[in-house]
Amino acid sequence: MNKNAIKNYAVWARRELINRVSQRAMMYGITAKDAGDTNAESVNGHLLSQTEKRQRQALIRSIQGKGYEQVIEEVAYTWFNRFAALRFMEVNGYLPSHIRVFTNDAGEFKPQILAEAIHLELDGLDMKKVYTLENDNKSEELFKYLLTVQCNALNSILPGMFQRIDDYTELLLPDYLLREGSVIEQLVTTIPEEDWTDQVQIIGWLYQYYNSEPKDKVFADLKKNIKITKENIPAATQLFTPDWIVHYMVENSLGRLWIERKIVGSSELVVGSSDYEEKRQQIEKTLVEKFGWKYYLPEAKQEPEVRKKLITNHYSLPTAPQELRVIDPCCGSGHILCVLFDVLIRIYEDYGYTSREAATEIVENNLWGLDIDERAAQLSYFAVMMKARQYDRRFFTRNVQPHVYSPKGYPEGLEYGSLITVESLEPAPEQTNRELFDEKYSHALNRWNFRHALSQKYHVVVTNPPYMGNSGMGAKLAEFVKSQFPDSKSDLFACFIERCRNMINESGYQAMITQHAWMFLSSFENLRKKMQTIDTINMAHLGARAFEEIGGEVVQTTTFVLRNIYTKDYKSTYCRLIDPTTQQGKEDMFLSGENRYIANQSNFSKIPGSPVAYWVSEKMLTCFIQSQSLGKVFKLLAGTSTGDNTLYQRFWYEVNYNNISLYPDNSKRWFPCNTGGSFYKYASNSTTVIDWENDGCRIRNHINGKGKIGSAIRNREYYFRSGITWNKLSSSNFGVRFVPEGYISDDTARMIISRSLEQQYYLLAFLCSNVCQNFLAMLSPTLSFTNSELERLPFFESNNQGVYSNIINLSKDNHFQSLNDVSSFETSWDFSRHPLLPKRDSNKGEENGNA
Repeated sequence: MNKNAIKNYAVWARRELINRVSQRAMMYGITAKDAGDTNAESVNGHLLSQTEKRQRQALIRSIQGKGYEQVIEEVAYTWFNRFAALRFMEVNGYLPSHIRVFTNDAGEFKPQILAEAIHLELDGLDMKKVYTLENDNKSEELFKYLLTVQCNALNSILPGMFQRIDDYTELLLPDYLLREGSVIEQLVTTIPEEDWTDQVQIIGWLYQYYNSEPKDKVFADLKKNIKITKENIPAATQLFTPDWIVHYMVENSLGRLWIERKIVGSSELVVGSSDYEEKRQQIEKTLVEKFGWKYYLPEAKQEPEVRKKLITNHYSLPTAPQELRVIDPCCGSGHILCVLFDVLIRIYEDYGYTSREAATEIVENNLWGLDIDERAAQLSYFAVMMKARQYDRRFFTRNVQPHVYSPKGYPEGLEYGSLITVESLEPAPEQTNRELFDEKYSHALNRWNFRHALSQKYHVVVTNPPYMGNSGMGAKLAEFVKSQFPDSKSDLFACFIERCRNMINESGYQAMITQHAWMFLSSFENLRKKMQTIDTINMAHLGARAFEEIGGEVVQTTTFVLRNIYTKDYKSTYCRLIDPTTQQGKEDMFLSGENRYIANQSNFSKIPGSPVAYWVSEKMLTCFIQSQSLGKVFKLLAGTSTGDNTLYQRFWYEVNYNNISLYPDNSKRWFPCNTGGSFYKYASNSTTVIDWENDGCRIRNHINGKGKIGSAIRNREYYFRSGITWNKLSSSNFGVRFVPEGYISDDTARMIISRSLEQQYYLLAFLCSNVCQNFLAMLSPTLSFTNSELERLPFFESNNQGVYSNIINLSKDNHFQSLNDVSSFETSWDFSRHPLLPKRDSNKGEENGNA
């Protein structure tokens, strides 16, 4: 698949469509500044027909309610969706008319629908108008008319994608669609036709790339402290999940449910027999090979008592496929729904159905999808319908529609999406000839369908939820998650972990891909404890670069499968895939079986904060059990927040050296500052000074943009004392340094003050060691090294005086060597001579060689 071509087209098409739709609006006297007279009979010399007047009035009302830019954006995207859907259907032969809309049979941009215009049989087609336009040689106008009629005709089989076009959407259909360089011509010529045969990929990537510029704008606004509005949540959080990860989640949740149910019913197994586990694993392997599920992870071998409990729970699983109920509550463009569909087909075939028979059953009985974005829900709806058509050529005639909904017409749902909990469901609305509660019936029914889906329990929930920290949330959303999800309020993905658990039946399965922060950070400790009350079946810990579209270390992810029961001493399987630096590398490592761990999740509670440290050895666990935590031995200190570092900090060589002091002195302005910087161990490499004249008078009285004190002075009593420091955030490894007397710390660094210099060097040796690095890998792999992470480190002071002294001496020597290295930099406080220059000849009093 040529993703570059898809990306280039989607980004360009969005701009082009917005421009063309805006031009059409301008033709009718409507601009961003002025909508003109609502009741105008003519505009720009053009006499309006009754249809045009009605459509124009509807457009003006919509702009008055939503704003010009949003309405233009919505119309542009509606046509983008329809063009993509029509292209997909014509390439795959799914159009009921079997007449191509954009190309001829050879795939050329010569619309067959134009060539066959007088022979077409489409509902609503006015043949008199067709003949007139053709005789007048008005090809552009005829094509636009046929395109509109084709979309309306598809409404009877795909109402969720092709709503009838009799409103301002038709009015704003762009002109010049047959010209070279038009949106449709570029759609046909720039994206290879074979790419349209991969439904999941093409629809998903078009949706993601179309939203790429709005997404960039949202994140640029965040840097200006502009919060993410409900309208921008889809653009900010949409991310197309790699195909192999979707298969992993679905095969290990829905697929596992079916396999466990078949194993429980196997006559080959005798519960309690000595060879039960071996026979069970063989049956499991045979079934997985039969279904072709290459990303399915075999269950770890369990102890007999554990297995008995599991078997008892498996008896409650559905026995017939029609009983299964599965959902993706954040379905996006429908990728997960399509893979769920494929796995359900295998399950139905195993039960004796044909794939044709299964398709209707799946759409009617098994599959649900929800998304806060109406446009995404339309794509998911379309994806499910096309998937059903793939398995059943006559599916469009069966009058069956997917359970895929957005919260359109549901204000609360538009704010909070699938996070809403529906405790009790009102009766379904009844259609009348008048509006129901000031809502159109379709909106009322959609609202009820959305709430109905949220009120149900499911056997399987699979999703890739939105990732959004609370700092980016608008006020209403932030308050909602704070009140409804206090243990996971720091990020939307964590809220969805809790919400999805509440959506599944007892013994049901929950599969997700999220950021991995919840596994380690102290802010998610209560969430971890909740999650450790149910079984983690398996996990693929992905780390950074699991999505090829996202570079760097910022988004680090994990994908996992949970079962909504707690089985004491259950052994889970974990795949550690953090080392490969590409999406393909992680998939290859997963399939190879490398770096797999078996762990009992009850061991996690033995570590302070209960991090999901599945790779930890028994010896490392013993260290936590038998040692004190660092926070109980030492006080960890935060530094001062100046409110504006550019105003109150300088490099030491930027100020008058005579105005710098290492000790409290009201006659001096600048003092050495211990601040975050590049990675370094043992010796301080800080070159910063801070304005602390008159006991920091300027900083203490700093006023921020809101007219309030914007600084924070912390731990003043420890200023100017020696200690150990590190950066609270790092882009690489954990670097700890000795800071001599005379420094003030700012908030980018952290400090420990010990009771003696010897203890300081002993602690420095420990914190700089590989042992400490391994502990931090489980306590804070997110490269956040705040006090809460460091306080949980196990700390043990040797009682062996010889060992203790030897460690201190080695630490001092390392510090001395490191200090010499730091002093070789010209920006260092103690720089005297570059190390690469030849040594001075003391006898001659001059340099040897040329300087």
